[in-house]
Amino acid sequence: MNNQDIINEVRRKNDIVDIIGEKIPLEKRGKNYFGVCPFHDDTNPSMSVSREKQIYTCFSCHATGNVFNFLMNYEHKDFSQVLTDLATRVGITLNGIKTKKISTKYNDWYNIYDIANKFYQNNLMSKEGSRAREYLKKRSIDEDTIKEFEIGYSLKDHDSLTKLLQKKGYSLDLLNKVGISVNDYDIYHLRLMFPLHDLSGKVIGFSGRIITDSKQNKYLNTKETDLFKKGQLLYHYHIAKEAARIDKSVIIMEGFMDIIRASTIDVKNTVATMGTALTHDHIKNIKRLSNNIILCFDGDEAGVKATLAAGEMFAKENLEVKVISLNNNDDPDTYILKNGKEAFLNLIENAIYFSDYKIKTLSQGRNLTSSEDKANYIHEVLEEAAKITDPIRTEIILKELAKKFEIGYNTLEKSFQELKATKTKKQEVVIEKKTASKGKKDKYQKASFCIIYYMLNEQDIIESVEREHLVFPTEALRALESEIVYFYHKYGFINEADFYTYLTPKIELVNLLAEIMQLQLKSKVTSKELLDYFNVIKEYNEKMSITKLEEKIKNTNDPLEQIKYAEQIRKLRIGEK
Repeated sequence: MNNQDIINEVRRKNDIVDIIGEKIPLEKRGKNYFGVCPFHDDTNPSMSVSREKQIYTCFSCHATGNVFNFLMNYEHKDFSQVLTDLATRVGITLNGIKTKKISTKYNDWYNIYDIANKFYQNNLMSKEGSRAREYLKKRSIDEDTIKEFEIGYSLKDHDSLTKLLQKKGYSLDLLNKVGISVNDYDIYHLRLMFPLHDLSGKVIGFSGRIITDSKQNKYLNTKETDLFKKGQLLYHYHIAKEAARIDKSVIIMEGFMDIIRASTIDVKNTVATMGTALTHDHIKNIKRLSNNIILCFDGDEAGVKATLAAGEMFAKENLEVKVISLNNNDDPDTYILKNGKEAFLNLIENAIYFSDYKIKTLSQGRNLTSSEDKANYIHEVLEEAAKITDPIRTEIILKELAKKFEIGYNTLEKSFQELKATKTKKQEVVIEKKTASKGKKDKYQKASFCIIYYMLNEQDIIESVEREHLVFPTEALRALESEIVYFYHKYGFINEADFYTYLTPKIELVNLLAEIMQLQLKSKVTSKELLDYFNVIKEYNEKMSITKLEEKIKNTNDPLEQIKYAEQIRKLRIGEK
C-alpha cells in the first residue's frame, strides 16, 4: 500500500463516533449523533457526527471534517501526531510513512525552547544545581516529580545559554525576540525553571522561581510573544487533557506548586493560570476539557476574591462550577502535605456549588443583628438563588433562610418569585447567533458550491464536470475542483472523509471544503437541478469570455481584429459555437 492508502486505512479503522464520543458526550438522534461543539462557546448540542459519512459538522460555528481534523483541532496536534496516535490505537505500523508537513515560521522558536529546556534540566542535576535540588527536597519534591514536570535551574553566569544557542546558529535578535536573552545575556539567573507548554505540549516559554531571599519578583515569566500569551495559556493543560477525560472533571488552581503537589497524589486533572485573573480565552479552553469544573484556590482573602471572580465568569458562560474551600492559611500544596491524599480526595468529593459558596461568603463581615444589614443580606441571597435552575436547591435555600432569620417562608417565596419574574423579563432579549458567515455569495459561487458538494457524493458528476470543461469563478474553487478530479482518477473513488485527509496540508482548501459541506442540501441531485447549476457556471464562463474579448477590442487598433473579436462576442451571446 502507498502512503495515502495506509492513511485512509487508519481513518477507516478509527470510527469517528467512537473517537469523538471519548472526548465529548454524544447522543444518538436518528442516523446521526449529537453533542456540544468544543470549538465555540456552545451550550446546546449543535455538533452532528455521521457514522455513515465519517465526518462531523457543527451547525453553529461550521466546524467540519473527519476524525483527523477533529483531533488536530481538539488536541492542538499536527497531522503526523494525530496519525501516529490513531495508528497505534488500531495496531497499524507506520514504518517509513511520510506525511506532508505543514510548515510553520515558528520551528526555530520551538527548537530554541527545547534546547533551553534540556539545558536547564541538566543544570539542576549538575554540581551547580545542588542548592536548587536541596530546596526542592525541602519542599518534598522528589526526582520522579522533577522529571515529570521537567523542572530545571538557571545558573549564576550571565551568558552560558545565549552562547550555546548562538553556537547552534540562532541569531541574537531571535533569542531576544523569543524571550531567552536580553542583549548579550541570559534572562534567567539562579532560578528554578518551569517550562510552559502550549495546549498541544510544545514548550513556548518559562517561568523562573527565585529560591534565595531576594527583593526580586518571586516568579519571572517569559515575556509575551507570538506563542506565549498569559491570557490564553494554562499551566499543565497538555497533561490535564487526558486526565480530565478519565476523571470527567477539571480542577483549577492558582500556582505551579499546587499542580505539582496534586500530581504527587495522582490528581492530574488540574490546570493553573499564569499569575493572572481568569480570562475568556482560559474559560474557552477549560470548557474543552470538561463542563464539570472545580475551583481550588488559596484559603486567604485574595483566594476568596479570586474564587468569587472566577465563579462569576463561569456563571456568565452558563456554567455553575463547584468550589473546594480551604482554611485561611492553606493552599492546595500545604493542605496536601499536612493532611494527605485521602483528605484532599474527600474535599474534591464534597466540593460545593459556587452559588452555595457565594451565599456563605455574603454573610462574612456583616452585622446580622442590624435589621438593615440583615435585609440587604437576605435580598442578596435571593438574587443568588434566582440564578439557580434546580427548584429543589432553591427551596432548600429559602427554607434555611426562613428558619435562620425567623421569617415566614411564604414571604420569602413571594419576594423570590417577584425577583425571578423581573430577571426573566430582562433576559427576554433576542440573542443573535454567532455565525461563521463568509459573506454573501453571488449566484455563480452558489452554483459552484452545489456542484462541488455533489461531486463528493456522486462520482459520475465528476466526469460530467470534466466533459463540460466548467471553469469555476474563483481560483480557490478551481483548485478544489482540480484536487477532487485528481483524487478520483488516482484512487478510483471519492468520499468526504478520505478527501479531507488528502487535503489536510492545504489549509485554505480544507476551510473552503468545510464551508461547502455545511450546505443543507438533499443527498441526491436531479438531472434538471444539475443542468441548472451547470448552466449558471456556463453563463459565468461566457460572461468572462466576453469581458476578455471586449478588453482585446479596446487594446487593439487593428479594425480586422476588432471585427473578429466582435463576431466572437456575438456568437457567445446567441449561444452559437
